[in-house]
Amino acid sequence: MKQVQEKASSLKVFDQMESEVRSYIRSFQTVFKKASNAKLWDKDGTEYIDFFAGAGSLNYGHNNESIRNKLVQYLMGDGITHSLDMATEAKETFLLRFNEIILEPRKLQYKIMFPGPTGTNSVESAMKTARKVTGRKNIISFTNAFHGMSLGSLAATGNSFKRGGAGVSLPDTTFVPYDGYLGGSVDTSLILDKLLDDPGSGVDLPAAVILETLQGEGGLNAASAEWLQRIEAICRKHDILLIVDDVQMGCGRTSTFFSFEEAGIEPDIVCLSKSIGGYGLPMALTLIKPEYDVWNPGEHNGTFRGNNLGFVAATEALAYWKDDQLEQKIAADAELIHSALQGLKAKYSSHIVELRGKGLIQGMVFKKPEDASRLSKEAFKLGVIMETSGPRDEVAKVMPPLTIEKPLLREGLARIEEALSAMYDSAGSKVQVKARA
Repeated sequence: MKQVQEKASSLKVFDQMESEVRSYIRSFQTVFKKASNAKLWDKDGTEYIDFFAGAGSLNYGHNNESIRNKLVQYLMGDGITHSLDMATEAKETFLLRFNEIILEPRKLQYKIMFPGPTGTNSVESAMKTARKVTGRKNIISFTNAFHGMSLGSLAATGNSFKRGGAGVSLPDTTFVPYDGYLGGSVDTSLILDKLLDDPGSGVDLPAAVILETLQGEGGLNAASAEWLQRIEAICRKHDILLIVDDVQMGCGRTSTFFSFEEAGIEPDIVCLSKSIGGYGLPMALTLIKPEYDVWNPGEHNGTFRGNNLGFVAATEALAYWKDDQLEQKIAADAELIHSALQGLKAKYSSHIVELRGKGLIQGMVFKKPEDASRLSKEAFKLGVIMETSGPRDEVAKVMPPLTIEKPLLREGLARIEEALSAMYDSAGSKVQVKARA
């Protein structure tokens, strides 16, 4: 207890000087100093296992050595850092490598737009593209969606708490039920199709449908491949652009580079950010089918869209996708996590009601929503950083870097079980997680 109090007191400068809007610092009451792959250390030398990965911005781990070497070489060679949208060698190399490694093997053709270097800016530019192309205003989004915190993307975000921070109305969006929202027996794509077919539905024909294939902040709700295919077909039927927000689920989080690959769909626009920057550096892409690239020069811009350090890091990170080794590792680690969580659900079946997610973003849904935050707190005491999601913060997430070492992954899962034992077992006894290799 004394150590916890001392760590909390070391946060005095943040309490005094930083805005009340700060969030994660309240859950993780310590001052972090250094990090390597899936580990962090605070000022006191305490070690933590990272099951959060910068909310999905650190798919390749903290201070990835190969990426860091490229960045250091670039900096020491006086490489261009800031360039707006002027041509630089770093940007040229990234564009060519992204096309060679990501787009061409998947037979995808997209123009690459560099908006401001955040996920919400990518979403804003995607929505503006769709509205510009179609001349329509309305955007269809889905229950429990999260698309960002600026006004346009927030309008397509379902969470009432986040929407409440806007201070203004959030117009020109219509929400429909996501896959599974009304239970497994209801195909919610039929609702969307009916609303669009019926001139009396009151739903304006939209410019676009925007969706996440797996809703990260919304509670790890995963859409089936069949549902995604039906949504794509509805978009084609009604001449609506399909936007996939892959800001958190892209770059391998669900196993494949794009989260929509397994469904076999081809979005008109794709939003990428977070781990596209490779090293936790700010960067975002908006991928637009060539026929919809109708922008006038400078019509959507941003001072930091020419983040050349991001280009350098992103180029090196793409090396992970030259073959299928990382994808195979993700699949094996995903099975390890799923097996462990299944064991925990069986052991604590009166508290854990459901497992959700896929790839290296999986979680447990708690009967009492507050127990997810309790687990996060207990896990932090045991040196594991994990967060919650869902409309009631009822889901405790396991989201490590894709590059996490298997022994460390096992250790982190064992500590989660220890944390659950501290919460629920009167004797506090620990039973090791029996996860399959």
